[in-house]
Amino acid sequence: MITEIGIVAGEIWHYLESKNKTDNLDNIVKNIDRPRDTILMSMGWLAREGHIVLTGEGANRKVNLRNK
Repeated sequence: MITEIGIVAGEIWHYLESKNKTDNLDNIVKNIDRPRDTILMSMGWLAREGHIVLTGEGANRKVNLRNK
């Protein structure tokens, strides 16, 4: 499971990088063909490592890559 979470984290990273902008959680789930739970775990991993920034609440939650 840890390997799958890491793979999906990479897919999220590449998705956000290709969009070159902030996107909302629903779009990420819709555009990455993985189970929602796995996507959420992967986003948690990316957030914990400081690679993404989550803002907003509920349906308005936004996700973007952290600028370094």
